[in-house]
Amino acid sequence: MKNDDEALLEAAKTVRAYAHAPYSHFYVGSAVLDEKGRIHSGCNVENAAYPEGICAETAAIAAMVAAGGTRIVAIAAVGGRQTLEACTPCGGCRQRIAEFADANTRVVLVDDKGRPKRYTMDQLLPASFRLK
Repeated sequence: MKNDDEALLEAAKTVRAYAHAPYSHFYVGSAVLDEKGRIHSGCNVENAAYPEGICAETAAIAAMVAAGGTRIVAIAAVGGRQTLEACTPCGGCRQRIAEFADANTRVVLVDDKGRPKRYTMDQLLPASFRLK
């Protein structure tokens, strides 16, 4: 499990470098581990026609779906302006993650010192809305 988390964080950190954040200067990368053991990554892409940009978690989930993935086993996200900062998914992304997750899905983030911090989906979005 720890190796998956490390690989997810590394993928999220790598893709963060490609974020398009000319307005907020807050660069975010995310990586999803799907049910087949594959990692899909995405970064935030801002747009002058706010709020038409997309979050990194949304981009990573879209990459997973486009590759045929149907379930999030774990997801990582890292963000910050210059260096990594503690950063949790926004409310919209929490709901997007919940669409493909269960209560025990791992959400791996970092604290202000860049150290891994782990949550379950249920901790980040208790009593989430699900049609399933």
